[in-house]
Amino acid sequence: MLKLFRSLFDSRSVPEVCPAVPEGQRVYAIGDIHGRCDLLCRMIARIEADEAAREPADTTVILLGDLVDRGPDSAGVIATAREWAQRRRVRILAGNHEEMFLGSFERDETLRHFLRHGGRETLLSYPISPDVYSRATLEELRAIMHDIVPAEDVAFMRSMEDRIQIGNYVFVHAGVRPGVPLEQQKVSDLRWIRGEFIESREDRDFAVVHGHTILETPHVSTLRISLDTGAYASGLLTAIGLEGTARWLISVQGEPAAEAA
Repeated sequence: MLKLFRSLFDSRSVPEVCPAVPEGQRVYAIGDIHGRCDLLCRMIARIEADEAAREPADTTVILLGDLVDRGPDSAGVIATAREWAQRRRVRILAGNHEEMFLGSFERDETLRHFLRHGGRETLLSYPISPDVYSRATLEELRAIMHDIVPAEDVAFMRSMEDRIQIGNYVFVHAGVRPGVPLEQQKVSDLRWIRGEFIESREDRDFAVVHGHTILETPHVSTLRISLDTGAYASGLLTAIGLEGTARWLISVQGEPAAEAA
């Protein structure tokens, strides 16, 4: 059963900072996709339609990480994201699940952790049968991974970014360590932090847009926007559009998973 964190609007007084995207620019950020290629394809269509209905702008799309694991078609998500990035500016953050996937090619303990947290579904989205997968030892499975996962997919994941800043919006996968300047943030925190960031009430001169922590509905407050709505199980994928000081949510809904992992 998924452990859901309810979205609560921040009841603090509104900070003085008013986050904004630079004039002439537009940003779309998409929450954790987790192998739901069906939802990503629907979201691409929704964003392209939203973009076409607005005035021309210098637009960037940001995927907030965790493209892979848990859902049924991680290979399809990677292929679709790569193709979309050939048609428009798409920047992609590395999540903790991409980190685990890449580490699994080299380390037994990481491979075990990866398989326990959705890696099985990821590997089965590549050309390996469930019977072969179930019979393979860790050593054999690693050799199979090198054969079935295209080098282009590995290179694509290795090229993902850790942090993106546009105006006074900062985009990361998980969050930032409170009290630590942006340039001194550890990659492990950007990809893995949860409670210390979510519960922090420190004022900042920038807003953080992130995923990683599953919500029933997106959280939108002045200095924090959280977009992981558990797409792999809920069937709900959420994005946000940003232009100047304006913000608007975009969502697509598909079938929920038959069984939450």
